[in-house]
Amino acid sequence: RVRAALHGRSTEAEVRAILEDCVKSEGRIKLGSLLAAMGREAKLTDEEFAGIEQVRDKSPAKPVDFE
Repeated sequence: RVRAALHGRSTEAEVRAILEDCVKSEGRIKLGSLLAAMGREAKLTDEEFAGIEQVRDKSPAKPVDFE
């Protein structure tokens, strides 16, 4: 509550801001960037990529059932 008051916002807004700061940190590596770097490191050719795309299962994943 004190931190929220210091920043001039509600406690709920302060909690949201704290969570956002944790999740969206400046130094994080984004998934797309990581995958692109892995692809460059593997030196995958366009032909190899096309072959993978042909056999890849493109059907949607089945929903999880917790019962």
